[in-house]
Amino acid sequence: MPGSKEIRSKIRSVQNTRKITKAMEMVAASKMRKAQERMRASRPYAEKIRNVVAHISHANPEYRHPFLVERDTVKRIGIILVTTDKGLCGALNTNIQRLVLNKMKEWEAEGESFEVCCIGNKGLNFMQRLGANIVSQVTQLGDKPQLEKLIGAVKVMLDGYTEGRFDRVVLFYTKFINTMRQEPVAEQLLPLSGERVGLPEGSWDYIYEPDARVVLDQVLTRYIEAIIYQALCENMASEQSARMVAMKAASDNAATVIDELTLVYNKARQAAITKELSEIVGGAAAVDAA
Repeated sequence: MPGSKEIRSKIRSVQNTRKITKAMEMVAASKMRKAQERMRASRPYAEKIRNVVAHISHANPEYRHPFLVERDTVKRIGIILVTTDKGLCGALNTNIQRLVLNKMKEWEAEGESFEVCCIGNKGLNFMQRLGANIVSQVTQLGDKPQLEKLIGAVKVMLDGYTEGRFDRVVLFYTKFINTMRQEPVAEQLLPLSGERVGLPEGSWDYIYEPDARVVLDQVLTRYIEAIIYQALCENMASEQSARMVAMKAASDNAATVIDELTLVYNKARQAAITKELSEIVGGAAAVDAA
């Protein structure tokens, strides 16, 4: 059994660690509320522009934008991976990385190649370890994501799709469900189709000024940027929620360890006292016998 001094040292060490995790839990709780407000504030614009794009995708303009055209064969895939810059947020990054890795294995088995855009330091490090072809990246976005910082990295992927380097672009991020649940998702970003765009409630058509090409280029590019920005806001809300839960679990575990070490310390101290009393009583008995 370790000595009392060693046990006291361990208790102090765990107490100091618990102070840190408790402080991080409180900071994450504060940031989580702000991140959730930012995420909810971005939803109305994303929903409105999604509605417009749904009508555009089912309209019959004289110009068909490349973002709306399905490719006959898919041989090259562009991946946009959204992760966090920092750790200590539980299995958040591990879950999305596992999803990406499984998809990449499926695509490789089908003979498809891929290039990657990494948003977030954890995803960048993961892809570098895999040896993936990283064509663009953006890290250190801070607690308040700015769309201006994303545009450059996203444009590389959009240009790649327009130029024919990619036949499909897939977005990976962690969707915020609630404080205790965050879900890794993979969504097809390009071509624009499927559940993300949906079906319009009615049939609209448009008059384009100056022409359909200019208007659709602007609208669809803004839409893609809005989707990615919304995904980043969802990911940041998920990050702070996961970090708060992880730090709370760490604080609770530290409290349990402190209680266990305190019990061990008290037992060791009691045994030491009992031993000293026994020696004193034995010594006194020996003196009396003499």
